[in-house]
Amino acid sequence: MTDPATSAWHVSESNPVRDLPLHDLAGFTHRWVDADGVRLHAVEGGRPTGPAVVLLAGFPQTWWAWRKVMPSLADRFRVVAIDLPGQGHSERPERSYDTHTVAAHVHAAVKALGVPTYWLVAHDIGAWVAFSLALKFESRLRGVALLDAGIPGITLPDAIPTDPDRAWKTWHFAFHLVPDLPETLLAGRERDYVGWFLRTKALSPNTFDDAELDHYAAAVAVDGGLRASLAYYRDAAESARKNHEALKRQHLTVPVLGISSSHGSIPDMAASISPWADDATGVVVPDAGHFIPDEQPEAVAAAIADFIVDGD
Repeated sequence: MTDPATSAWHVSESNPVRDLPLHDLAGFTHRWVDADGVRLHAVEGGRPTGPAVVLLAGFPQTWWAWRKVMPSLADRFRVVAIDLPGQGHSERPERSYDTHTVAAHVHAAVKALGVPTYWLVAHDIGAWVAFSLALKFESRLRGVALLDAGIPGITLPDAIPTDPDRAWKTWHFAFHLVPDLPETLLAGRERDYVGWFLRTKALSPNTFDDAELDHYAAAVAVDGGLRASLAYYRDAAESARKNHEALKRQHLTVPVLGISSSHGSIPDMAASISPWADDATGVVVPDAGHFIPDEQPEAVAAAIADFIVDGD
């Protein structure tokens, strides 16, 4: 993998977030697609005829969270990392950010890229979206891998713990719900805020360098990115409601892999999802905190590859 570079020649009229530097990854191409009225950014590469793997990142990251995993998958799979609406170089719409609405946009983007069926791998808020996508578009999925995330209405707790030993992992859920105050306090301080999450929730505070902190902070700060980031939390109750409605009709029947870590937020992802999934298995990645793809990329890539090979 080469060092990240900013490449102006990739920026076209199709890019809705032109003020955010665009990073390249060797062997991968930037694309923007119309996903039911929202332009989403995708980074695609790997083996065109291989099984398709779609990657979704969470807060406060972008597709760049998968940069260390993608090359390890590229020799066997078609790899597509997608920025969610409001994230990275995807459009920041004013409309709803509930996970069923967002899932429909993501699935439309995958279809626009010519991918008929795919394996879905998602972390944090990306996993919120992936769970809802699996409920809506299960027939198009081969399997779903979910990394270290509570799911709205499913495993996300209704009450935020006040025990200091646990509260630091979840306090922001309530803060993000408060109207206007987060925007007032965070505008112009995005790097401090983003840096706290990345350095505190990783097992090693040195996991992310200054350039990575700059990138993620800029993505949150530019063109309504902060509003969009908060909207996922503010619409979480609607996401939970729609998840409950869908689960009254069905459980997940596609294979589900829960990827946990030794020092993450959810000790056993598979156990947390298994009441709603017919086929849930899990792995625990050692020596990692919440940001597993950044902290242990080779272990994550191996778990994904094994999951796909076993499923095929």
